[in-house]
Amino acid sequence: MPVDRPDALPAARRPHRLAGGQPGLLAPGATTDPHRLRLYRLLRTEYPLGYDPGLGAWLLSRYADVALALTDPRFTGYPHDGTPRGRAPVPLGLCRGSLVCVPSAAPYRAAEPAVERTAYVLARRIAGRDRADLVADFCRWLPAGAAAAAAGLAYPGLSTLPRGGLNRRTGGGDCAGPTALREHALASFLANMLDDPDLLAAATAGEGAATLLGRAWAETLRRDPPVQIVLRRTRTEVAVSGGTLPADAPVACLIGAAGRDPARFGAPDRFDPLRADADPLLIGPAGCPAALLGRLEAEHGLRALLTAMPGIRWADGFRPAAGGLLTRGPRTLLIRPS
Repeated sequence: MPVDRPDALPAARRPHRLAGGQPGLLAPGATTDPHRLRLYRLLRTEYPLGYDPGLGAWLLSRYADVALALTDPRFTGYPHDGTPRGRAPVPLGLCRGSLVCVPSAAPYRAAEPAVERTAYVLARRIAGRDRADLVADFCRWLPAGAAAAAAGLAYPGLSTLPRGGLNRRTGGGDCAGPTALREHALASFLANMLDDPDLLAAATAGEGAATLLGRAWAETLRRDPPVQIVLRRTRTEVAVSGGTLPADAPVACLIGAAGRDPARFGAPDRFDPLRADADPLLIGPAGCPAALLGRLEAEHGLRALLTAMPGIRWADGFRPAAGGLLTRGPRTLLIRPS
């Protein structure tokens, strides 16, 4: 059997190299699929620590190093895109690390009836079509309806829902306001579930269905995280597996690479909700409002689709494919409702 070496890759699939041979994170094709390009694998195995001038940060790609950067007090927030400093929550998974975010399940569990209702309204609208795109017609609208409900707004018409999220005045100052990441996560979850009819049947029937759905949601956030890169900064010099990070240095934690590190996860590319080596670290804070709403949207969204369209399947010739490097998710999910 031929050895899978980087120098044996076809020219079209070799990542762009920086000085010294390190593959560039912003390499051509990386935004389409850094896994198929084997960019993440090359970084983990050959360049576990290196500086990427395009991103302006040191790269960490191994699970152990990323976990250290996310949990060790020698790292702090990086002042970019609202990322907080110091002891504020690390933005991870669906959590944006907002300083005004108050982890609490109560307000968002109270929004569950509106989430369920919105999911069924959307699913019924799709059910009568010959073909539909779940990203455009479902995933972009369900989180907006949930955010409106969580903010205490009266249930609006779907045509008036703010797809970009709610502003601070209407209650969207915490993680639950912006909805783009939940759109990506919901689309990835539905792609993974619809790809496996046996898993789909098991997750929607029987006493253990709710538990299996929860595990499938967590597995989606590990295997296909909506946020691929989390930025941190060192407070002091920090030793990692590939060397030593300097003090006061920007660090890019490659969540997408760490979540598929074979040193931490068995068969890391496989979607397996029943895996014994599941890890909550890469999912984000358990009490984050966005995480709570995201799981509600995934569970009720899938149930609504299957209730309205029990024969749902991929459109002829369609295969789901994710895109994006900083944030990532399927751009389209073409289905035949029956």
